[in-house]
Amino acid sequence: MPDLLLELFSEEIPARMQRRAAENLKQLVTDALVDQGVTYEGAKAFATPRRLALHIAGLTAGSKPTREERKGPRVGAPEKALEGFLRGAGLASIDEAQVASDPKKGDFYVAVIEKPGRATPEIFAEIMPGIIRGFPWPKSMRWGSGSLRWVRPLHSIVATFGPETEEPEVIPFEVDGVASSNITRGHRFLAPDAFEVRRLEDYADKLEKAKVVLDADRRKDIIANDARNRAMALGLELVEDEGLLEEVAGLVEWPVVLVGSFEEAFLELPDEVIRLTIRANQKCFVLRNPATGRLSNRFVAVSNIEAADGGATIIAGNEKVIRARLSDARFFWETDLKAPLESRLPKLDSVVFHEKLGTQGARVNRLEALAREIAPLVGADAEKAGRAARLAKADLPTQMVYEFPELQGQMGRTYAQMQGEEPSIALAIEDHYKPQGPSDAVPADPVAIAVALADKLDLLAGFWAIDEKPTGSKDPFALRRAALGVIRIVLENGLRLALESLLAHANPATAKASPLAADLLAFFADRLKVHLREQGARHDLIDAVFALEGQDDLLMVVRRVEALGAFLATEDGANLLAGVKRAANILRAEEKKDGEEISGRPHADHLAEKAEIDLAAAIDTARADIREALKDEDFARAMTALAGLRAPVDRFFDDILVNADDADLRLNRLRLLAEIREATLEIADFSRIAG
Repeated sequence: MPDLLLELFSEEIPARMQRRAAENLKQLVTDALVDQGVTYEGAKAFATPRRLALHIAGLTAGSKPTREERKGPRVGAPEKALEGFLRGAGLASIDEAQVASDPKKGDFYVAVIEKPGRATPEIFAEIMPGIIRGFPWPKSMRWGSGSLRWVRPLHSIVATFGPETEEPEVIPFEVDGVASSNITRGHRFLAPDAFEVRRLEDYADKLEKAKVVLDADRRKDIIANDARNRAMALGLELVEDEGLLEEVAGLVEWPVVLVGSFEEAFLELPDEVIRLTIRANQKCFVLRNPATGRLSNRFVAVSNIEAADGGATIIAGNEKVIRARLSDARFFWETDLKAPLESRLPKLDSVVFHEKLGTQGARVNRLEALAREIAPLVGADAEKAGRAARLAKADLPTQMVYEFPELQGQMGRTYAQMQGEEPSIALAIEDHYKPQGPSDAVPADPVAIAVALADKLDLLAGFWAIDEKPTGSKDPFALRRAALGVIRIVLENGLRLALESLLAHANPATAKASPLAADLLAFFADRLKVHLREQGARHDLIDAVFALEGQDDLLMVVRRVEALGAFLATEDGANLLAGVKRAANILRAEEKKDGEEISGRPHADHLAEKAEIDLAAAIDTARADIREALKDEDFARAMTALAGLRAPVDRFFDDILVNADDADLRLNRLRLLAEIREATLEIADFSRIAG
């Protein structure tokens, strides 16, 4: 079966855009082909700094002819109905339609739409100009006198098609004066001449000879392996950096690893300052001394050329820039050390956190008060928690954090340690930002926990109070991450916290507006569902537990959900759920009919048959046992008590006619069903459970 090769050759594509652009190209082209009736066996996209490429294997030679019968209005229908039918079916006049008969509906029009099959190259040539013109670059540009917008000026297009056993054909099309061909170019400096290509294997091989490694992952492997080997030869270790590796692989087509150095005196700076300085300014990797665990004064640069002098000039240039940038960093570091953290707090009074929530200084005051409130609940010293919260944002005005915002918290901890703060206070300054992602660890020290919770709860309560909640995919203030952070801190540290009360302390507006508090708790429930779903928990059980009043203790919610899930997985649990659902359906129908909720205790005098007498007794016993178990927070025992209802409920539905002719008897039995509903509400809202 034929294969297709496509290359879009341009000026340098920003590294951060390459991988996404390659995937977009694959999806757009394959989706468009499939929409036109062309299928394929597999597709792979590639990106280098100067090209996007796509290989599609096992394409069908063309699309199959299609025939569709589209039913239209009845014969004699109004003119507008006929016009709409003709327009939709693509017919010029009603004479082109056929007339069909139906015994019940009479005669009606039918349009027979036949489309002939088309060759894949013809289809590809038709779809590509639109895909190129509408390509979803985050940013694009227009150049010269043309109208095409592309990430950088587009120079050439390769488009070949054909089976392995034949010479492939060039699929002819043109976009803004750039015509497709089978001609491409290699490395800008090492092999700039044009050459012909045929299909993927030939294309990749010729590019390699022209000093271009087509596959980005292979470029990453070359860089990583060469860097590790060069480090090992020096008795050092490469400090792994996946983000930098991805970026550098997008900056070079022919990676060449070089090693440089800087003065050992700069090693007085914190390791992370050195790493970020070298990373941000020169896109270089740093090396670690395994004997000390600290950085060495060596770095790894990745060049895009094989230089005649072995890279000496390239390394000298990198060393010059790195030396200058490290000198700047040392100046920032030494300047920051001259003033204690607390002396920087007044500057926060002039830094706006949010126009409706005041300054960073005001926020620090809120965090200090809230951290003191939380401290005893998490086993932390209130004074230490308050002190840590007070200093938590004090590194924001430092010159080092201004230069490298990624170091906020980390520099605060370092400066706090150097000025003699308690270890737990210094740790909390760094750890209160955690977790910053699903793979990030949560704070474990009580003081850090108190400040981290205060930071996130203040954020959530504040933005909820000013109605700046996440909408759809938009979450500019990272509120989903903050809520998930609270959840993970609570669950992974086994904390017992009344969330609603803490949110009220965080922002009084949430206490005054109960709908606001309820909405924020619902947001936490949604985040908890996301978190637990990844661990295999059922979202409907979380809904069922959260539906109960006062369920704002996340740890207890999770334990109740776990116990409920285990119970429903048993035969007793599944059968009881079915019985409860049946009772709820009967009650819902009767309450809708009568217009009021059925409530009140059933009268013992009206319990006529053994099955209903036994059920009433079982409900009383179960409710008492459930309440006792819940008081002890023994959810497994509560489920065992609930299981005691299974057999009486089954017998009741087997033996008893609920809608008896006697009105008093009927009402009494409905009240008994309501008692089942109330008994299960001690555990969860069973109406929200699927099944």
